[in-house]
Amino acid sequence: MTVGILAVQGAFAEHRKKMEALGAPVVEIRQAGDLDLPFDRLILPGGESTVQRRLVHEDGLFEGLRKRILDGMPTLGTCAGLILLAERIEGEGDGAFSPFATLPVSVQRNAYGRQLGSFRSSGAFEGAGEVPFTFIRAPRITEVRKDVRVLARHRGDPVAVRQGNQLGLAFHPELDEDLEIHRLFLSL
Repeated sequence: MTVGILAVQGAFAEHRKKMEALGAPVVEIRQAGDLDLPFDRLILPGGESTVQRRLVHEDGLFEGLRKRILDGMPTLGTCAGLILLAERIEGEGDGAFSPFATLPVSVQRNAYGRQLGSFRSSGAFEGAGEVPFTFIRAPRITEVRKDVRVLARHRGDPVAVRQGNQLGLAFHPELDEDLEIHRLFLSL
């Protein structure tokens, strides 16, 4: 199995290190031609969601990646990656650079505070045990719709969800030493 990591902006190198530590081959997805590379899993990293959305559209990646996600490719979206997957981003209308909108949740960008408000915690994660949570300008999952399972909560709020083969996390597992969430992703 080969993991494609969206590498237009954000923490893609950190996800790559996790996948390599688990022995999974990785390809970086930067432009439309990279969609021809063989990969059967997808990671959408944390970073600047607005920039990522714009680059995904401008670099000709949007339709090809969205189709793969809708076709059931196992996909992990962390922080900005969660925003890319969300059906609805609160406070934003239909813009020129829409998200993939494949995961039936609503999110609010930067809801856990600005960069200086970043914090670490930990909690139970279904299928991965007790894991660290690192929040950096994290989105809050404000609504979970049909067929979406909450895998982890922080202070009662959902911070990790799954629908089918899509995992959406409000935090950054790529920035901690723990490998359990990435191991879970590879098991999908």
